[in-house]
Amino acid sequence: MAKRLLAFSDRTALAGIGYTDFSKNSGVSTLTLACRAILAALDDAGLGVDDVDGIATHRVGDSVPPSTVGPALGMGAPTWYLDQFGGGSVSHSVVGQAALAVAAGLAETVVCYRAINARSEFRMGTAASPGMEAQYQVPYGLAQPLQHFAMAARMHMIRYGTTAEHLGRIAVRQRAHAVKNPRALMRVPITLDDYLASRWIAEPFRLLDCCLETDGACAVVVTSAERARSLRRTPVLISAAAWGGGDSFLSGASPADPTVTAAAELAPRLYGQAGLGPSDISVAMLYDCFTYSVLVQLEDYGFCAKGEGGDYLEESLPFNTHGGFLSEGYVHGLNHVAEAVSQLRWEAGDRQVPGASAALSTSQPGYVLPATSALILRRDS
Repeated sequence: MAKRLLAFSDRTALAGIGYTDFSKNSGVSTLTLACRAILAALDDAGLGVDDVDGIATHRVGDSVPPSTVGPALGMGAPTWYLDQFGGGSVSHSVVGQAALAVAAGLAETVVCYRAINARSEFRMGTAASPGMEAQYQVPYGLAQPLQHFAMAARMHMIRYGTTAEHLGRIAVRQRAHAVKNPRALMRVPITLDDYLASRWIAEPFRLLDCCLETDGACAVVVTSAERARSLRRTPVLISAAAWGGGDSFLSGASPADPTVTAAAELAPRLYGQAGLGPSDISVAMLYDCFTYSVLVQLEDYGFCAKGEGGDYLEESLPFNTHGGFLSEGYVHGLNHVAEAVSQLRWEAGDRQVPGASAALSTSQPGYVLPATSALILRRDS
């Protein structure tokens, strides 16, 4: 297993990224959004629809499948496709599986997309959690991801002294990044006082702790590293891709600590594939459905010790330089991957982290669905 994983590292690359506008009401279908983002990503790479032989997405009944998107774009029959059930937890595994398909010779060029009208059409907050576990969760107020994360955040506060001000610093910092991002939905600066004055949603979360429900789409192009070097943009190598699960906090096989996520188990495998450690990461795109998910991932991906996330924020590595889901928009993970690519190409404008050479990009870290996925990306030398 280790040899196969190491052989996979740096053999594939992200060659193109594309976005639609992010909005509160796109006025178009998710099919239109998907097609627009894919065409933008292909144009970014200097490729056309005829160059694509693989297509992949993830969705939870809220989008359009590859079997519809491909024909709408005039693609030929794909040699490989993926229609993954799941939300943010699987967002990065879709890219990882596309990379595996390219490395195995099953496809030459794969487009990965996520398209949602999550603000104007389908809202996760309008229905209870799916699956068998809902019957054990909903009677106790755990109907939505918000409540799951709020409970874990409260435990972290009780156990480690994490404060509202710690969470607020994340929201304020990410908004400052979004001010420099022309794609961002929220570009008005906020202060810590603004954060503390925002209304409660589910304690300890205030409004500004929560991500934006967004209409929009994002796409990325995965191909071989060799081919990417002949295309339009600086290749961004996929040095590691890992995904997997942990125990459910509600019906797992063993006692679970709500202050530790599935990312803690995933991190050693991810770093091992890349041959890197936390100190080698220049910039991180950490899944920020809520402020707390950033803090707990700083710990679980090894940037600081457990319980020290709040204090580490004073000197942390750059994270969520696009504003993240809190301020740019929430496209369930793929816009994190695209921002990491921009940083590693040194094309992020006023947001650019000088000399960025390696990036960590992550998915939902394992609450609600006890699974997660992540990528380590590297600038091609």
